Amino acid sequence: MGEPTAKILEGRTAVPPRSTGSIDVDGTAREDRRTEVRHTLISRFRKPRRPRLWFEIALIGVSYWVYSLVRNAVPEQEKSAMHHALQVWHLEQSLGVAVEQHINHAINSVTWLIVGMNYYYATLHFIMTIGVLVWLFRRHPGRYASARLTIFATTGIALVGFYFFPLAPPRLMRGGPGFIDTVAVHHTWGSMASGDLAHVSNQFAAMPSMHIGWSLWCGITIATLARPVWVRVLGVLYPVATLVVIISTANHFWLDALGGVVCLGIGFTVSFAVYGRLTYRLPRYVSAAPVKAVG
Repeated sequence: MGEPTAKILEGRTAVPPRSTGSIDVDGTAREDRRTEVRHTLISRFRKPRRPRLWFEIALIGVSYWVYSLVRNAVPEQEKSAMHHALQVWHLEQSLGVAVEQHINHAINSVTWLIVGMNYYYATLHFIMTIGVLVWLFRRHPGRYASARLTIFATTGIALVGFYFFPLAPPRLMRGGPGFIDTVAVHHTWGSMASGDLAHVSNQFAAMPSMHIGWSLWCGITIATLARPVWVRVLGVLYPVATLVVIISTANHFWLDALGGVVCLGIGFTVSFAVYGRLTYRLPRYVSAAPVKAVG
């Protein structure tokens, strides 16, 4: 019974599947062609490109200027910021994690240590972030644009937090647990948070903590892409040390740090949505465009 059926099937000619769209002269379905073009455009957009030095310098400079402008343009709502600080402190107390005051007072008693942390807070935040960007630009050009987008998106989300949730840092709380403003006490140079430079920086842009967002980005990037083990270890330790510093100097609460982590997670998500892969799974180098032969 199966043999006649097989013979009939052998004598038939395969019929091509019908297309749901109209057929062009060359036999290609227009609908399929549109899909192919769309996929091609997406692939070209997601393909890493070789970064250009002059463009990156200008972009980072303008971006930081806009970030500072927007951050400092947020109204300094002191009453609201103080109220939010008390809310955060009471929430941490209810969760049993309100240890900032004890750490602040303990570290402040060691002068050389707290002074070093003050300088760490004021300078390393920028030095490390720019340093990692330069390293990626030179050694991992294929991953640079995605990494840069991650940190840009992270910072953009942080600006939203600064605007809608003004928060006084622990050192500025009034009528609270009595934190020590370590910069003011030890007269540390260079901090935008206290002293003579305080008037040029928004004092109530503490939630989320970009010291944590940026340092965690640096740490993950170094720990993932660096080759020497000791460099990877330093990458892991950097955000941990930053967390200790922001708590010891009373510049942030624990929950500010958590906010920075959330912002970084959104930054990675944005980068993944654009490039289709995590930064660290993109090719290290960008191949040069092929030269077309003439004639």
